[in-house]
Amino acid sequence: MLRPSHALAALLAAAAPATSFAASPQSFKGEYTVSFLGLSIARASFSSRYEGNNYAIDGTVSAAGLGKLFDDTKGTISSKGTMSDTQMQPQVFRADYTSGKKASLVDIRFTNGAVTSTQVVPAPGKRNPQTWVPMGAGDLKAVLDPMAATVIHADSLDKVCGRTVKFYDGEMRADLTLTYASKGSISVKGYKGDTVTCKMGFEPVAGYRKGRKALEFLKNKSRMLVTFAPVGQSGVYAPIRATVGTQIGPLTISAGRFEAVN
Repeated sequence: MLRPSHALAALLAAAAPATSFAASPQSFKGEYTVSFLGLSIARASFSSRYEGNNYAIDGTVSAAGLGKLFDDTKGTISSKGTMSDTQMQPQVFRADYTSGKKASLVDIRFTNGAVTSTQVVPAPGKRNPQTWVPMGAGDLKAVLDPMAATVIHADSLDKVCGRTVKFYDGEMRADLTLTYASKGSISVKGYKGDTVTCKMGFEPVAGYRKGRKALEFLKNKSRMLVTFAPVGQSGVYAPIRATVGTQIGPLTISAGRFEAVN
């Protein structure tokens, strides 16, 4: 699994709004706060644009509040690709960020939904073959990057949950399963209306070390809930709130802005 700073970037990326096939150009804006035990630790802002069957999402992330005392992470995240009525197909994902004086990046390239190259800087350390789960021949086919993995194409709120997403963050491949939890409503800048909440399950597939306590907790004990809202009339649903149980307390991502812009 990625280092803590990589994981923070991937987690923040999961909040980026997106849309499906757009006959005319459409743009959206999302602003999010990440909090731990009710205290703000990070902020993220994403702008996305969709034209024809192409999408581009650009975002900034930074530590905030209490988070600055422990990890002054900040950086940029971008994702580009194509889309259809049924799925997104990433072409490029990149995260560039600094944590203190250390610079890091994750760069993933795709062709026809399959990963063709991955660059991680600094490079991962030496892996113990007795505990490391390597990638299999088909593990990096038909996968989504951390941004594209959050986008759900569905006919209605009722059909958002009940699916498995193949997720790849540059080092680890995991399956994220979404099962129905509840319906509700929410009001934030740019959106007031119905939502659906899915319970998210986490199953590491490859690219991780067996026996790692944080992964075992996410897989077996963590309660993860993701609330989705419709993005305009696109037929696509994106996260507007998420909670993740960790070994030391709940982590919450919530939108303060979720709207279409000119």
